[in-house]
Amino acid sequence: MDSNTATMGNLPRGIGICTTIPDILYLPELVFGGLVWILVASTLVVPANPQAWVMFVSLFCFCVTFIWMVMFFCGTHNNRGSWAAADVAYHGIAAFFYLSASVALAKVTLEIKDTTPLNSQNYKLDISAVVFSYVATLLYFVHTIFSAIRWKSF
Repeated sequence: MDSNTATMGNLPRGIGICTTIPDILYLPELVFGGLVWILVASTLVVPANPQAWVMFVSLFCFCVTFIWMVMFFCGTHNNRGSWAAADVAYHGIAAFFYLSASVALAKVTLEIKDTTPLNSQNYKLDISAVVFSYVATLLYFVHTIFSAIRWKSF
């Protein structure tokens, strides 16, 4: 017997978050976000304002992503479409925040290049933080795209 109903979307729970394509990105987001947080915290940059924004973004996204992952693991979403929409919204906001933080961090790093020796420990840490920040931005953006595809199936 043929069915005309479309298959509904499915939000994972439990260990299933380690097997579905957008949700498998939680762990890399946590790893790279944590690296940005650690690297920025260990450097000293004269214009502290952009560094404070980068610290806020990396810490905020790290905490919220961890809480979001635990909630998905526990299955609190009850497979509702509103949770899929919230997943898209959160990861879109996180990608935008990380992009703004990455640009600010890259600008500050380029500005201090002329005032510090290129083999300086702080300069190397800042370069690493910029790279990991852009990787985190990419991860959150890819998660947003795949979450939007999943949301459309609800």
